[in-house]
Amino acid sequence: MSKPVVAIVGRPNVGKSTLFNALAGEMISIVKDTPGVTRDRIYADVTWLDKSFTMIDTGGIEPDTSDIILAQMREQAQIAIDTADVIVFIVDVRQGLVDSDSKVADMLRRSHKPVILCVNKVDNFKKMEADVYEFYNLGLGDPVPISAVSKLGFGELLDEITKNFPSVDEDESEDERPRIAIVGKPNVGKSSLINKLLGENRLIVSNIAGTTRDAVDTVIKRNGNEYVFIDTAGLRRKSKIKEELEKFSIIRTVTAVERADVVVIVIDASEGVTEQDAKIAGIAHERGKGIIVAVNKWDAIEKNDKTIYEYTNKIKEILSFMPYAELLFMSVQTGQRINKLFELIDVVIENHALRIATGVLNEIMAEAVALQQPPSDKGKRLKLYYMTQVAVKPPTFVIFVNDKELMHFSYTRYIENKIREAFGFKGTPLKFIIRERKGDE
Repeated sequence: MSKPVVAIVGRPNVGKSTLFNALAGEMISIVKDTPGVTRDRIYADVTWLDKSFTMIDTGGIEPDTSDIILAQMREQAQIAIDTADVIVFIVDVRQGLVDSDSKVADMLRRSHKPVILCVNKVDNFKKMEADVYEFYNLGLGDPVPISAVSKLGFGELLDEITKNFPSVDEDESEDERPRIAIVGKPNVGKSSLINKLLGENRLIVSNIAGTTRDAVDTVIKRNGNEYVFIDTAGLRRKSKIKEELEKFSIIRTVTAVERADVVVIVIDASEGVTEQDAKIAGIAHERGKGIIVAVNKWDAIEKNDKTIYEYTNKIKEILSFMPYAELLFMSVQTGQRINKLFELIDVVIENHALRIATGVLNEIMAEAVALQQPPSDKGKRLKLYYMTQVAVKPPTFVIFVNDKELMHFSYTRYIENKIREAFGFKGTPLKFIIRERKGDE
């Protein structure tokens, strides 16, 4: 079951990013950025009591004229409506109710999505009570007063957000069918790929609307197995504001990746891996998904006997943070190697859910330690006591050691490589948790 998505919408300077950063910073620790993941984080995982959700910031609009502000706010609101389960609409108590707030409120009201009206910059709830009441005129229910800077009113806001999460559909929670997200930049052939897969198999079961989102899930049956394909294509509206839209298409990618087991990143062979491809790959890697990099339009490339080798090296170099990713060179137009995609998907699904017995893991670890002595610092040497697998999707391992500080990243990578030598784990990231065990010195 994927996490609910909460989008923050509002005019410039009402405090969207301040609220986003405060909640993200308070609720989660943002791990150091994976190469390729954008530094201005526009999404974060937040946990409140027993509920977790993905929060999206649609900030970053600073235009000059009110016309452009309204156009871009409508764009933001539309993205939020398309992708979010709950929308947080932020207004500014100091500026009061302005015309563009009313116009965006109309759109949000008509969306029939849960909208939380959040009145920011309320530093004194008693004194500013009358100013908050003004926002009842938007017709979006009770305003929730907060101060993002002073972190006031967060509890009430988060209660209100989580109260509106969709109830878990039992059918969906028990749906064991593998989910595959087809992601990538616009015009690389994502929709054509899905159409081709449908055409090849001619056994489409149904088109089901993608839960609460606008993406359409397509069920494809092959060799007796059903696969749910999540298509992020065709969701981009035309707009002059290219940079903002690039950010927004990443938002849609995050929501698709969140729901998938395996992510197929489609790349245009003639362009190579672009910065946006690397960002998308980084998101999938960070989320621990199985990954296939599908290089489309391969038929359009002039080739010699070294082309595929050189191209592979180039991709591995740019996506060096995910050396495990499976690569496929194909052409949707000619149908070249399209059937190979299903074979790869099956391999990655299997690896993503693979469990290894504890005894076998500890044999691999003992052998690895014998081959390469663990590092030491100031006379103290790292000792590895025990390793066990605690989860799948992605496979997650806990290693018990005498001192966490001594377990360098490079030694963890060495142990990972030894596990991969033994079991492959193609197409799936592996996650390691290092725990200290005292008293075994």
